[in-house]
Amino acid sequence: MSDAVDSIVEHWNRERPDVDVSPMAVIGRITRLGRLFDQELRTFFAQHDLERWEFDVLATLRRSGGTKGLTAGALNRAAMVTSGAITNRIDRLAAKDLVRRVPCADDRRSVFVQLTDKGTELVDRLLPLHVANEEHLLAVLSPEDRDNLVALLRTLSISMGDTSID
Repeated sequence: MSDAVDSIVEHWNRERPDVDVSPMAVIGRITRLGRLFDQELRTFFAQHDLERWEFDVLATLRRSGGTKGLTAGALNRAAMVTSGAITNRIDRLAAKDLVRRVPCADDRRSVFVQLTDKGTELVDRLLPLHVANEEHLLAVLSPEDRDNLVALLRTLSISMGDTSID
């Protein structure tokens, strides 16, 4: 059985046999799967009246541990978006009473973003459902296949410099 990328590679091999397009077999699949996973996750979160990015911000705050929260800058680095985008996201989550801004006692220029009780409850309720959904998406892979894929993807991530969320 073949997938869409097999067709793309086959077409290039026919049209440009002088160019080794084998990297497309990897990059194309990662890109296409990223889009497919993104759509599946968007659909899942929409069923819970959330955008995917909303859960990402809430989950980042929840997994950071502690009640202090995170600065907008720390959230920005974890989300890999612009500072304007993270400000907009915080505003939208605050309007839903899922996060709050708390001034830093030591530095009035700094503000911490914290989960509200409602935000914590939402993340804690959705996390097991989210993980079950991801489990469903990966069900075709054996545990050994997953371990191998994780190792390969980690190697690629490290080579691209993606080694920290701080």
